[in-house]
Amino acid sequence: MSTSATTGAAAHGYHTARVIHLAAVAALGGFLFGFDTAVINGAVGAMRSDFGMSATLTGFVVASALLGCMVGAYAAGRLADRLGRIRVMVIASLLFMVSAIGSGLAFGPVDMVLWRVVGGFGVGAASVIAPAYIAEISPAEIRGRMGSLQQLAIVTGIFIALLSDFAIAGAAGGSNETLAFGLDAWRWMFIAEALPAIAYGVLAVTIPESPRFLIRVGQEKRAREVLSQVLIDGVDTRIREIKRTINREARSSFADLKKPGGGLLPIVWIGVALSVFQQFVGINVIFYYSSTLWQSVGFTESDALAQTVITSVTNIVVTIVAIALVDRIGRRRLLIIGSLGMTISLGALAWIFSQAPIIDNEPVLSDSAGLSALIAANAFVVFFGATWGPVVWVLLGEMFNNTIRGTALGLAAAAQWLANFAISMSFPKMAELGLWFAYGFYTTCALLSLLFVLRFVPETKGVELEDMV
Repeated sequence: MSTSATTGAAAHGYHTARVIHLAAVAALGGFLFGFDTAVINGAVGAMRSDFGMSATLTGFVVASALLGCMVGAYAAGRLADRLGRIRVMVIASLLFMVSAIGSGLAFGPVDMVLWRVVGGFGVGAASVIAPAYIAEISPAEIRGRMGSLQQLAIVTGIFIALLSDFAIAGAAGGSNETLAFGLDAWRWMFIAEALPAIAYGVLAVTIPESPRFLIRVGQEKRAREVLSQVLIDGVDTRIREIKRTINREARSSFADLKKPGGGLLPIVWIGVALSVFQQFVGINVIFYYSSTLWQSVGFTESDALAQTVITSVTNIVVTIVAIALVDRIGRRRLLIIGSLGMTISLGALAWIFSQAPIIDNEPVLSDSAGLSALIAANAFVVFFGATWGPVVWVLLGEMFNNTIRGTALGLAAAAQWLANFAISMSFPKMAELGLWFAYGFYTTCALLSLLFVLRFVPETKGVELEDMV
């Protein structure tokens, strides 16, 4: 299957099926990213009980992986520039596998934190390498849709993790019940990740290296072969464009992200701020804590897990919608729509919880209030999943010029994981103050994200990577 592009400054025909194939394999890192970060949702209650952890320690164990994510994200950009994109994917797959088995066999909170951090290294690496590879392999005309595959893979990974949590807990009769080989069900929830981790590593070595990396290390012939698999015509033009940017490129370093007078370049600040806002609206509270959250307001464990699975399905559907829209509507407009919708839905959640009576230090929702909260929570997921979820990853993969892309993307992704850590770590304590307080904070951040996009975020739709300034 091939397509003739008719838009853009350097439009060429391209092999759509081949582009999708390469982008989909790279996006498997996103699948592991989603699986690894969400799998703890079904295990956190039983794990807390088994290890006798306080709310603060529980929050740290859940969030500890994000510290690894931050380090992995920052290091991955530099490693990818030295070792290549494919080798970093294989390294990430090994980290995922080790973390899955280690977490499932953990003796207590100390070594659980260690294994979670190891998995975090893999997640951080995958969060950088997948959007970078996809952006570098994709024609500009469909780069937004291909970049959105990363978010589709992430939300699919979240769905499969939550579905497997639900199935494993159901098979054992509860997450704290013994399932097989004397291991509790919650431990098998972690171990289940080993299979997709192995698949990711195996499939990663079947796709070619990024043409930009190949040209940079002097393998122009191989880069030409890779581009010929993607482009029907215009290979020579693309080679010249890549060489033009690489010829003026020194090896990327943190110093390249700074202005001559000091401080980060404005475009780097924009990338960092986008990453922080994506997390500060509280999306991962839904996917890390939703089962315990819904149980705390009166739902059974089974019902809470089922509702979490439904929410993750909703996330997948709206991400597919985003893929259809991102190259038509544009990145900036989608972010604006998302910020408006998130502000309204989060504000509704804050109001609902502020009106709930407190019994035994927990808010108790009436049937009508519970239904309203579920609708508002899923509306939030819809607006996030159709806009800020995929679009931020698309922008981070394409908004930086070739000179700084690897390092800048690594810094922005590291900032995202630091923000994710702060939100995940703080939620149990914020919830003790009141769920209305937590969701009020997320509402404020959603409103600020709207003002930020209106003032600072550029449109990158249809612009070749070589023409980014």
